[in-house]
Amino acid sequence: MNTLATTPIPEARLTVIDAGETFDGTWPFTAHYTEALGFQMHYIDEGGGADTLLLLHGEPTWGYLFRQQIPEWSRHARVVAPDHMGFGKSATPRNRTYWLQDHIDNLEAFVLDLDLQDITLVMHDFGGPVGMGLAARHPDRIKRIVSVNGPTPFGQSDLVDRLTSNAGVSPWFQWILQAEEKGILEEVLGHLDFNILSTLKLNGFVRNEIITDTWLEAYRAPYPTPAHAAGAIGWAKGFATGKHQFEVPDKAAVAAILAKPALAIWGEQDHTLHAEYFLPLFAQLFPEAPIHRLPDAGHYSPEDAPEEIAKLVIDFLSE
Repeated sequence: MNTLATTPIPEARLTVIDAGETFDGTWPFTAHYTEALGFQMHYIDEGGGADTLLLLHGEPTWGYLFRQQIPEWSRHARVVAPDHMGFGKSATPRNRTYWLQDHIDNLEAFVLDLDLQDITLVMHDFGGPVGMGLAARHPDRIKRIVSVNGPTPFGQSDLVDRLTSNAGVSPWFQWILQAEEKGILEEVLGHLDFNILSTLKLNGFVRNEIITDTWLEAYRAPYPTPAHAAGAIGWAKGFATGKHQFEVPDKAAVAAILAKPALAIWGEQDHTLHAEYFLPLFAQLFPEAPIHRLPDAGHYSPEDAPEEIAKLVIDFLSE
């Protein structure tokens, strides 16, 4: 049964998490919303200055992933962190698809609505291909690229081979394929309110001491029903069914983006996106760019190495 199509979402609950919810003060940022995308998209907008850090989360997280870096980064730049459609405090609209290209469309509309310029993309997990999709469409708005365990697909000839090889050794992608084949993908991911911890652990983080009741509530709160999990389900199902479409940059966009300063930060204990397959994609684009490997961090490296990642990005901004 397709829970995305059959489970109703009450119109009165466009957003699951209350705008003022701080999760015991761990998310103390003012909520902002835009409806320019045809649904209510949540974002935070902190700090100020000539530079704008655009923080892009992945699966199945939200802006909360960057909560420890935002106060530090906002002392040096404007920090904007949207929640993708179906994630965090953003709405989970009915009758929408949740493929990669949909998230790229949403991000483009968001950036144009806020007229963001001089953007430093800070991309984690599927925030990588979403952010690089934006860069392909609007290279003039991009100032820097920062990959934090986030792939940087940008027309590389070996992209599909690397994705396939990584999927062959990734427990998360193996599970997605098997669950889709068995017809249980929607059922399992539809209960992220219950199994969020096992999902996050499967992808990989190292510091078990960060797990508290507040932490768990912050990550499970967006998913009170299967219908509210449409974003997380869609990202996994899009991989299993080949529905995701990577943005293909034109020659002018490639030339423009390859001239930008770039930085890669990678938690080497990432069980989902293995460094050996994805860091070469980054190096192909930016052969002179620094790559910082974090041996004691996993896929959710902003959780495992919060201070180190905050400092690396601040140093990068000042160079």
